[in-house]
Amino acid sequence: MLKKFEVSTLIIRVVLGITFFVHGIVKFQGGIENIVGWFDSIGLPGFLAYGVATVEMIGGVALVLGLGSQIVSALLSLLMIGAIVKVKLAVGFLGNGQMAGYELDLAFLAMAIFIAINGSKMFALDQLIFKGQKEETTSLSKS
Repeated sequence: MLKKFEVSTLIIRVVLGITFFVHGIVKFQGGIENIVGWFDSIGLPGFLAYGVATVEMIGGVALVLGLGSQIVSALLSLLMIGAIVKVKLAVGFLGNGQMAGYELDLAFLAMAIFIAINGSKMFALDQLIFKGQKEETTSLSKS
């Protein structure tokens, strides 16, 4: 049962990571200045565009690698809440013909919250990096 859970969690983590990485890359490739201008136009400080794109890009890679998955997923959850509330909520669940709705953002939010709560250990670099520390802590607590 545990193996199925970890495999499922791995799939969610990797798909979410790839998706956010691509979204972050596109923001930079498409001209981050355009995103800065768009942020300004919707009432957000333009400099936040750099932060959002960076969190998406680096956070996406971190998720795929399994580094800090819970923290990264919590940050991505905040981004999705911001996107839904500030941009997508007004156009509705399915959108308005000019802009997509918040249905996909809601799915990403649910995935990110799931990883933030449960973590994802299978094929995660965290497990290799911190394995020695966990074993050391366990052996110290047994002494």
